[in-house]
Amino acid sequence: MFLTITTTGTPEHPATDLGFLLHKHPDKAQAFSTSFGTAHVFYPEAEERGCTAALLLEVDAVALVRRGKGKGRGGAPDAALAQYVNDRPYAASSLLAVALGNVFSSAMRGVCRALPERAAEPLPLRVEVPAVPARGGPGLVRRLFEPLGWAVTAEAVPLDTEFPEWGDSRYVRLVLESGTRTLSDALRHLYVLLPVLDDAKHYWVSPDEVDKLLRAGEGWLPGHPEQKLITSRYLSRRWSLTREAMERLELLRLAETDDSEVEEIDNAVAPETEQEDRPTPLAVLRREAILAALADHAAARVLDLGCGEGHLVRELLKEPRFTRITGVDVSVRALTIAARRLGLDRMGERQAARVNLLQGSLAYTDKRLKGYDAAVLSEVIEHVDLPRLPALEYAVFGAARPATVVVTTPNVEYNVRWETLPAGHVRHRDHRFEWTREEFRTWAAKVAERHGYEVGFRPVGPDDPEVGPPTQMAVFTNGITTDTTEKEAEAA
Repeated sequence: MFLTITTTGTPEHPATDLGFLLHKHPDKAQAFSTSFGTAHVFYPEAEERGCTAALLLEVDAVALVRRGKGKGRGGAPDAALAQYVNDRPYAASSLLAVALGNVFSSAMRGVCRALPERAAEPLPLRVEVPAVPARGGPGLVRRLFEPLGWAVTAEAVPLDTEFPEWGDSRYVRLVLESGTRTLSDALRHLYVLLPVLDDAKHYWVSPDEVDKLLRAGEGWLPGHPEQKLITSRYLSRRWSLTREAMERLELLRLAETDDSEVEEIDNAVAPETEQEDRPTPLAVLRREAILAALADHAAARVLDLGCGEGHLVRELLKEPRFTRITGVDVSVRALTIAARRLGLDRMGERQAARVNLLQGSLAYTDKRLKGYDAAVLSEVIEHVDLPRLPALEYAVFGAARPATVVVTTPNVEYNVRWETLPAGHVRHRDHRFEWTREEFRTWAAKVAERHGYEVGFRPVGPDDPEVGPPTQMAVFTNGITTDTTEKEAEAA
């Protein structure tokens, strides 16, 4: 997948200023990791009178299939061959648009600290993309780019040059030329219109895509004659998102017509009564789900195993029903930060009696962990090397044996919903593994069987119909009462 951007210059304004505007040095070839392969930036030409920057996107087709579990462009899950043999490594699409946004993010925003005045100036630009899938043919390409001031060359690529009777493919060779275009505008046009031409996206289109569209379309999308088609295709024809985007674009158009601000037009509700819906962070949803699970099992004495910097311990302290809270972590530094965040040195005597922080390893049995109603392993097991996981299992389920154990861990299937997560990468560099829902359920069932527990599962976060929730939770119960557990602890 290949794209070039060319400009010309003069002795006063050399073409090599393009390197400053793109924040990529012409004398260096650079590589950037993306969620689907590697993006390479290099300069085939870098002279005073002419400079060309090239973006080569090397797509890892195998990793993309594994990451997407067969979803998205490239075929249905059962179309095994189509998942690997398709146009994604070669034809410009949403893959290239995301790479543009990641690699040239500052240029797309029109930011250049070295040459701020050049970033705002129109440049003589030529953009060339050898293969663009265009559902609508060359005619649609012209309808999308010509209203923006581009001189468009869109040549249909034949299916096979040896057999002209077969006709043309759905791909075009695209050349855009303009002498009155800022680099920021050019990049934003490509960012929006490449996936529109392809009429497909390789990642899940969530509500925040509306904000991305409006940011990239600022200044040109509200008045575009193909606004409805662009909006619908960019948002993967999701009706609710398309309607929201069209309503907001109409407000922008009205504001421009009246030479006023959007807030002056959209003033039916007083600012003090507005409530902006912001997505709740996953970490907060996770803690809420853990507290709900502990409440369901009437836990009063709780272990937070792998407590880190004490975020969950702090939430537990807010609930009076938790009478004894112990955080355990192998890191002394993390425990020091937790103590400072909790304000243990300033805490009242009654409150301080409820909480305790211990340094210890979960790979070894520890008699201090007995006598609790519940234990929580929140985002912990994935940090343990798989060969050492049985030791943790025995320390918690075999030796400590709380009546309830709550375990949360990432659902690797959901990783495809984060477009910026590189293909084949885990969410955190310290994760030794990340499991699918089936792998997690298999592990949990075996642990429950070995140690006499029953186990149930709950989603944490939005439960996607295709790939499940971002976090998966298992709740283990063994039916042992608090009194029995306390007697065992005293005997030990």
